[in-house]
Amino acid sequence: MADTPRPLHLGQHSALPTSPEAAVLDYVPNPRPGALFLVRFAAPEFTSLCPVTGQPDFAHLVIDYAPGETIVESKSLKLFLGAFRNHAGFHEDVTVGIGQRLFGEMRPRWLRIGGYWYPRGGIPIDVFWQSGAPPEGLWVPDQGVAGYRGRG
Repeated sequence: MADTPRPLHLGQHSALPTSPEAAVLDYVPNPRPGALFLVRFAAPEFTSLCPVTGQPDFAHLVIDYAPGETIVESKSLKLFLGAFRNHAGFHEDVTVGIGQRLFGEMRPRWLRIGGYWYPRGGIPIDVFWQSGAPPEGLWVPDQGVAGYRGRG
């Protein structure tokens, strides 16, 4: 790993990016190349803004991926997700956009994202995207986020 660029954020003070587009995601070499395994990130307090009203929207995001040659460095992912705090976008655009950016840059063997959005206007919206069928033999557990049930 001597020829691997040092991650931009890890071990450094990093300000929250001003937008998702300005966020730099760091990728490091997969420590187990050739092994088929699943990595899961859960962001239970994800926030973005409604593009019409400007009010905050909240979601529980679950990102699962089977690494290829690289893995995403978690601090850079946290900063990227935090950059959505002041970003206006519909639930569908935000969820799918996160998945597609990670898939396009990291090039994992497989990736899926579940966006479990809390109700606005009385309707919860859940958005799911995946890059294709999971590789044969990959253990893909349920994302473990229960459907919205209100107070009960």
